[in-house]
Amino acid sequence: MRGVAALGESSVGKKILMATTGLILYGFVVGHMVGNLKVFLGPEVFNHYAEGLRVFGDPFFARGQLLWVVRVVLLFAVLVHIGAAVKLWLRSRAARRHPYKKFDNLAFSQASRTMVWGGITILAFVIFHLMHLTWGNVHPDFVHGDAYHNFIAGFRSWPVSLAYIAAMIPLGLHLYHGLWSAFQTMGVNDPNNNQWRRPLAMAIALVVVIGNISFPIAVLSGAIGDDVPAATAVVVE
Repeated sequence: MRGVAALGESSVGKKILMATTGLILYGFVVGHMVGNLKVFLGPEVFNHYAEGLRVFGDPFFARGQLLWVVRVVLLFAVLVHIGAAVKLWLRSRAARRHPYKKFDNLAFSQASRTMVWGGITILAFVIFHLMHLTWGNVHPDFVHGDAYHNFIAGFRSWPVSLAYIAAMIPLGLHLYHGLWSAFQTMGVNDPNNNQWRRPLAMAIALVVVIGNISFPIAVLSGAIGDDVPAATAVVVE
């Protein structure tokens, strides 16, 4: 147990924690984007998908129970990920103040140091996203039980849509560098594998970013959402 605790407190252990929790969150982000693509299939399909998330696991779980299990796991992953990142960042700063100390700067190259500010931006975006489309307390016209309506009405606000699009920049950078770093931490750094690590990380990040950006653009351009009357979508400028 002491060995495990010591590993958890070491820089290597912190990187492993970041990589593991990062991959969990990575899977959620990709899955969330893929699920939201159903909005292009219309209100019936999208609302059925949203309801399916709440009844998933039936009859072994009551309505919403398994969804809450997933939420708790994701929240735990976020807290561990942030905690490990902050401790590594503080150690990096301390090492830079004492140049005689050797410190592995691979995870804290110039690119990775921007991950700190990108991570803060993403955290703020996630909180707003929950308040906007999950809880509805900052939504201009939130209707409980109608995910499609909330989606369309929410993105009809130009400031909100532009904020979502802007948030995809740090998210894309985070996904790209995060997956590449996770490969490095998990030991997938054989010379034979290095040639595809960066292209794969870049490709997945681009797919997620383009997919997420397509939602506000589709709503603002009128490609989707004609079945939601404009009169019910009060836009807050």
